[in-house]
Amino acid sequence: MLVTINRVLPDLSPSQQRVGRWILSHPKEAANATLARLASECETSEPTVVRFCRRVGLGGFRELAIRLTEALSSPAAYVHRDVSADDSTSDAVIKVMDASIQSLIEMRSQLSAMPIDDAVSAMKGARQIAFAGLGASGHVARDACHKFFRLGIPCISLHDTTMILQFASIAEPNDVLLLLSHTGRWEEFARAARLAKARGATVIALTSPDSVVAREANLLFPCQVIEDTSVYTPMSSRLAQLALLDAVHVALALAQGEVASDNLRRSKDALSANYS
Repeated sequence: MLVTINRVLPDLSPSQQRVGRWILSHPKEAANATLARLASECETSEPTVVRFCRRVGLGGFRELAIRLTEALSSPAAYVHRDVSADDSTSDAVIKVMDASIQSLIEMRSQLSAMPIDDAVSAMKGARQIAFAGLGASGHVARDACHKFFRLGIPCISLHDTTMILQFASIAEPNDVLLLLSHTGRWEEFARAARLAKARGATVIALTSPDSVVAREANLLFPCQVIEDTSVYTPMSSRLAQLALLDAVHVALALAQGEVASDNLRRSKDALSANYS
């Protein structure tokens, strides 16, 4: 429930956003609050709170308390703890660490539903793999390119929309375009996915499952955004992306067998002073 609220928050009205932010900051209090108290804490009206509940997929205010109680009782429940200006240094550091740990737990809980085998199959037979991302996701794309090329598959990383769109427009049927986006709201990414698919390439997306990019991809690795990125660069969600791609990299290496082992060994030996 808390993840859902955080995901839809940017699309809500200002008054509904106040409701969402208060609930994310005070989940235990919200689970036990009356409608009147919640409206008062958020400086809004009771009908606005009810409309907020419906916007996040609930039947009404009573269901909100039930869903929050369920979320908080889960051992892996995510408790929203964004860093604020009033935090001490030690509190801020703990919040960042907690968010990073929780992002990996959330990712781990979704692995069974992710198309890892299909992605590995597409990558194993790929002519080339293009990792595309902007901003913080661009760093993840570079990291993935650095790892995957050592398996013997040509790889590139794309870090601006012009490069991404141009690559998509000339992609070949056995190419793989992997799009990294925390929110999946970039229309250019969706357009690139459509262009690449029209050329017969496989499009893999690591993004929010409710996004336009997710709808255009052949294969989706759903990555929920569980942090406020309005001020700080995405941190915990970036860590989850890195870990997921590391897992896919290992799975691909296992699927390649001796070919991967030989390529990895050669790439390491090339850096040795004794290698000739």
